[in-house]
Amino acid sequence: MALGRYAGARRWVFNWALATRRGYYAHHGKTLPRRELMRQLTALKKREETRWLRDIDSQLLQQAVSDLDRAFLNFFEKRARFPHFKSKKDPSQSFRIPQRCVLNPQDAKGEGKGKGKVYLPKVGHIKVKQHRPVEGKTRSATFKRDCTGNWHITLVCQVEMPDAKAPSRPETTVGIDLGFASFATVTNGTDGSKTQKIPSQKHMRRAARKLRRVQRSFSRKKKGSNNRVKQRLVVARTHRKVANQRNDFLHKQSHALVKSNSAICVEELSLRGMARTKLARSVHDAGLGSFVRMLEYKCLWEGKHFVKISRWFPSSKLCRMCGALKSDLTLRDREWVCECGTVHDRDINAAHNIRTEGMRILRSGVSRAGGSGAGELGILAVGHTESVNACGAFVRPPVGGKKR
Repeated sequence: MALGRYAGARRWVFNWALATRRGYYAHHGKTLPRRELMRQLTALKKREETRWLRDIDSQLLQQAVSDLDRAFLNFFEKRARFPHFKSKKDPSQSFRIPQRCVLNPQDAKGEGKGKGKVYLPKVGHIKVKQHRPVEGKTRSATFKRDCTGNWHITLVCQVEMPDAKAPSRPETTVGIDLGFASFATVTNGTDGSKTQKIPSQKHMRRAARKLRRVQRSFSRKKKGSNNRVKQRLVVARTHRKVANQRNDFLHKQSHALVKSNSAICVEELSLRGMARTKLARSVHDAGLGSFVRMLEYKCLWEGKHFVKISRWFPSSKLCRMCGALKSDLTLRDREWVCECGTVHDRDINAAHNIRTEGMRILRSGVSRAGGSGAGELGILAVGHTESVNACGAFVRPPVGGKKR
């Protein structure tokens, strides 16, 4: 298959560039520049034993060298581990072409909805099931094969994003408290009558019995046998179904919240730290990080405000009525009584406080930035370069050491 051949070529060039760079450093004690690797790649295609590289798109091979250079830069900036060799036994394979990949609708009259063709250089047109209409100019295409053998194509398009406007009504600003007992508590008013609790779905826990059964069957198969290969696909499909259910739930909830509100306030969570506790399974099953990310980029698309509150803000311990702070509040306390006599539901009180703090930051940001939030205030600057678009940017913060 052409896609598998392209993915194999990308993997081969990446491994070749990594071995060449490591060998050069071991012999000379300094790094081999990327432009020198590009020059050697051009000479490599002229050799008889590697003439097969001529059948692969040149931009794909150059992108593999650029990916290696970015991997080393992430390692030196302490954002990732040392680059490792890619294995052809890995069921997940991918490659990216920065230009020349164009999506052509199958029928311009509207027939054949959801179908189209993607042009791949030196391969031709490939039939695809189109997820949504493409807007703007296509910039790059990423082809990725999942563990079940299905290929997915992600197209990056360049569009003009609208600027965010200040919320016209306070009730269009919502505060969201994320949790595990309830997936999210959403409030858009000053009283409890406008509060909604979204129940947690627990997709992984509901499928745990089936996952144990198929995994047990996989463990009993003889290594190297065809039955083991078939059962591996069964396990992968079972996990994919759970992942699809979770993503479908997250997309529907985030879409509904962004469409019906002009500003969304959430609290920053230390998910990496929470994943090291006894709540690790619930943390991964809930998908809170993906939910916040969806809210963020969908607010960017729709021209809405997105405010992220500091994780050190005492949203659960602060009484929304009198402002008193209950410092001895524990995770077991789902309800607590303030000194003023108000009985608080922990999640509802936190959602109200997050909304109040978000509106304060939003007013401050609007007054300073004139309609779009300021980055230092924790507001996504809608329509500007400070967005969640990671094209050419560093997507992971440095861990220790110097910071960019």
